[in-house]
Amino acid sequence: MRAIFAVVLLVGLGLAGVAVYMAQNYIEGYQAALAKERAERQTIELVDGFIVARSLKYGETLVKDDVRRVKWPKAAMPEGMFVTVDELFPKGDNSKRVVLRAMEKGEVLIAAKLTKPGEEAGIVSRLQRGQRAFAIKVDVSSGVSGFLRPGDRVDVYWTGRAGDMNDSRGDFTKLIEANVSLIAIDQTTNEEVDTGTIARTVTVAASPQQVAALAQAQSTGRLSLSLVGAEDDTVASAIEVDQRALLGIEAEQEEVVQHVESKQVCTIKTRKGSEIIQIPIPCTN
Repeated sequence: MRAIFAVVLLVGLGLAGVAVYMAQNYIEGYQAALAKERAERQTIELVDGFIVARSLKYGETLVKDDVRRVKWPKAAMPEGMFVTVDELFPKGDNSKRVVLRAMEKGEVLIAAKLTKPGEEAGIVSRLQRGQRAFAIKVDVSSGVSGFLRPGDRVDVYWTGRAGDMNDSRGDFTKLIEANVSLIAIDQTTNEEVDTGTIARTVTVAASPQQVAALAQAQSTGRLSLSLVGAEDDTVASAIEVDQRALLGIEAEQEEVVQHVESKQVCTIKTRKGSEIIQIPIPCTN
């Protein structure tokens, strides 16, 4: 009886030892994984950032109650993100910022979505360094039937006749500027308009050289706009179409034939002493 009790005791002690060993290994593994996770968290550098606390629309004035501070991974910072209160509101509430693009709640604040302090949400805020604003007259056909919005990109085509009157092509159309950015339609710069209107003018952002080309083209012919797709990153090459190319007529090549008339000359020879003289006379044949 005592022998059986001793065997049972030994088996119980063995099982308890195995259980303790397994529990110890599990705890050590969990602690190692926890330490590794803490170490990885410490390697991610965080910076302060700001998100909007409510939905904002174009033209609204941004105030401190509209933003909320959050931690943001420094490696994933979007360009132009605000990181300090003084940067976002440099002079407190006296120098207001205006919303340029509609934002949803929780969206990160970047400089491109707001005006500069004290600046209104107008055309000036849309121009980058070195750019100028230029207005182009449009109608229902040249303005893409009212589907244009501020922020779109267009190709500008010129239709007219060259100043050389000897040019036999007649009127022709040529691409003069590609991927030009629209910053205003009539008197609005709001990108969030949801109804199409037939504009009378569109304002584009262009370099001084492009402005000069557009002004010359608008005064000498008719400008038409072609809307570029939002995801289209291609660059249009030189394009020019005249009436002959449109109808598939090949230009006639004038063959210049030079006629050389050969004139036959007849002579008679006479001798005067030792001198021989040739006298031209009309040919009889």
